[in-house]
Amino acid sequence: QVQLRESGGGLVQAGESLKLSCEASGRDFSQSAMGWFRQAPGKKREFVARIGWFTEITSFGDSMEGRVTISRDNSKNTLYLQLHNVQFEDAGVYYCAAPRREYFTPLTREEYDYWGQGTQVTVSS
Repeated sequence: QVQLRESGGGLVQAGESLKLSCEASGRDFSQSAMGWFRQAPGKKREFVARIGWFTEITSFGDSMEGRVTISRDNSKNTLYLQLHNVQFEDAGVYYCAAPRREYFTPLTREEYDYWGQGTQVTVSS
């Protein structure tokens, strides 16, 4: 059974950094793109960042580039998201996701097949 499990969320002060992790199990994702999304209360789930199976290929959502760093450790089957200078608008539930197909670049949320349960990020002043 494929599972994606996020961790690392919690309460963070505005201006600080936070690193989220997503540990995959049930299959090897080293040949798969993986991504991060987030959802704030009352808002749609939005794309944050994506990383390809070759780690130098990354993509970011609107206003995300430079504010987050996405990386992966294929030896651990784990995806990471580093949030820099966290702002109040960064609060929400962060989800990692992956498509079922290997060597495939998902361009929409619907093209991701596997999702984690999410990890909550709360920002304080």
